[in-house]
Amino acid sequence: MTKSILLVEDDENDVFFFTRALTKLGIESPLHVASDGQQALDYLEGHEGYSNRNEFPFPSLVLLDLKLPHVKGLDVLKRVRELTERSVVVVILSSSKDPTDIAEAYRLGANAYLSKPGNFEGLVELVRAINDFWLKHNLTKAEKS
Repeated sequence: MTKSILLVEDDENDVFFFTRALTKLGIESPLHVASDGQQALDYLEGHEGYSNRNEFPFPSLVLLDLKLPHVKGLDVLKRVRELTERSVVVVILSSSKDPTDIAEAYRLGANAYLSKPGNFEGLVELVRAINDFWLKHNLTKAEKS
């Protein structure tokens, strides 16, 4: 089963380099991008043009930035957990290393908190690690049954 990814990121450069890293590593998981927190919620809740789950499948993995327009990342995380409890993996991918942000993310149910690397090679290594752990080896709640 192919596991889809929802990347919630407002920086077009970060999206470009993340997509490039996936391609470089040969990762074929479908990638969907939400450029702000409200768009992420619309996608996850199947609203505003995202109701076709064949075209916009519910993701197995959400990579979530914290500093987003319209709805902040921590508010998106809180809503995701209200919708899904723990059935979807949510990894915070942020440039913030603020201990308060990290603690709050884990309190709200983040599965992991990763710091964005400062260069492309670092991003490739991070994407490889995300793929290996969360997409290849981690079993979802549905797969464990």
